[in-house]
Amino acid sequence: MPKKVSKKIVSVMTPQQSERKPSTTGSVKTGMTMTEKIFSRASEKSQLIPGENVWVNIDILMTHDVCGPGSIGIFKKEFGNDAKVWDREKVVIIPDHYIFTSDERANRNVDIIRDFSHEQGIKYFYDIKDLSNFKANPDYKGVCHVALAQEGHCRPGEVLVGTDSHTCTAGAFGQFATGIGNTDAGFVLGTGKLLLKVPPTLRFVLDGEMPDYLLAKDLILQIIGEISVSGATYKAMEFVGSTVESLTMEERMTLCNMVVEAGGKNGIVPADATTFKYLEGKTSLPYEPVYSDGDARFLQEYRIDVSKLEPLVAKPHSPDNRALARECKDVKIDRVYIGSCTGGKTEDFQAAARVLLASGEKVKVPTFLVPATQKVWMDIYTLPVPGSGGKTMSQIFEAAGCDTPTSPSCGACLGGPKDTYARINEPQVCVSTTNRNFPGRMGHKDGQIYLASPYTAAASALTGFVTDPRDFLH
Repeated sequence: MPKKVSKKIVSVMTPQQSERKPSTTGSVKTGMTMTEKIFSRASEKSQLIPGENVWVNIDILMTHDVCGPGSIGIFKKEFGNDAKVWDREKVVIIPDHYIFTSDERANRNVDIIRDFSHEQGIKYFYDIKDLSNFKANPDYKGVCHVALAQEGHCRPGEVLVGTDSHTCTAGAFGQFATGIGNTDAGFVLGTGKLLLKVPPTLRFVLDGEMPDYLLAKDLILQIIGEISVSGATYKAMEFVGSTVESLTMEERMTLCNMVVEAGGKNGIVPADATTFKYLEGKTSLPYEPVYSDGDARFLQEYRIDVSKLEPLVAKPHSPDNRALARECKDVKIDRVYIGSCTGGKTEDFQAAARVLLASGEKVKVPTFLVPATQKVWMDIYTLPVPGSGGKTMSQIFEAAGCDTPTSPSCGACLGGPKDTYARINEPQVCVSTTNRNFPGRMGHKDGQIYLASPYTAAASALTGFVTDPRDFLH
């Protein structure tokens, strides 16, 4: 059957061809996208098309303290109490969500994944026991999606699944990465396989020089605003173009991180010299990148001239409620939050520090800093900020009157127990570098969250209103 193309499509890469019958010598090979090629290799099939259901071999399964106990429970119920995981070196277990809390149920979740990891001999379990001082836990990392990259679990061409919707972050490495539910994870624990449907691919071509006041967060907010929170439902989002090629690995991670906010199955960036350099010294396993064929079929292609974009926010209560930051300059705010898998990486804090340094002023609202991982925390205290005369990020944050950087975790990005650091416990307005702004997402159901880049967040902290970072950067 020829593909039906919906009315909304702006431009399709290849004209829809009429159905070709397989010849007597076998079916005609057509070009495949990156995502289709990864599925093809992982399912040991030479040719795949979107919509096919295939059994895929999993390279890495990640789970954390919130979904781990449920996944483990299903694994034991279905495979037996004494069952062993399919491969103890391919299961990565990362406590990160509800860590620094006195909530007994949250603490019990970490105990459950610890007991399971010891029982199974899980090689990559990043434990935390001393909650009063995270630095006393050398194995503890923090936010799973950033830790997966920093610890060398992300490799081009592989299949990574995790019990967290933002697992799509790892697509920045040119691999297939997606979030799965606890039942699927329980099955993967026992078999190392998963039945997956091949997604069609939307291609986003981002060209033009990136202005120095924009970050990858602005790019993905632009795309989500363009296609809506359901615009990529069960589709792969492939990012290419000169702008994408110029992005660092952490910025590519930001881009892929929020594809799930558009409904995407996965986000993916072709691996290149930047990817390979980042992976040096992080992984010793061999990997084989894949790239989309010249004649691959994309459901739709979007072209964006990045040089014309302006700093954006997503207004409450949806990530696609896009607005220019400068259009919201009259929105008074109560606090600023810089953290999470989306906006708590080293470069996110460097960006915030750059704005604070340029202004030389003090913040006008409480500004909370939540590093994603222990490594990011170390970077905040050791890495000098360019143009600061050797000052570290922490010195700049302190001089500007920000809160002291806290213990690395998911923090208040998803609310959490009542005693979670920086949780919104009253109906306040917050500018945040996180990924979701639904009612109640960061705690109080009447809280209002404006999603923004670290530049925009820092600029807003300095004025007490939603603020375009160009006010300070230029």
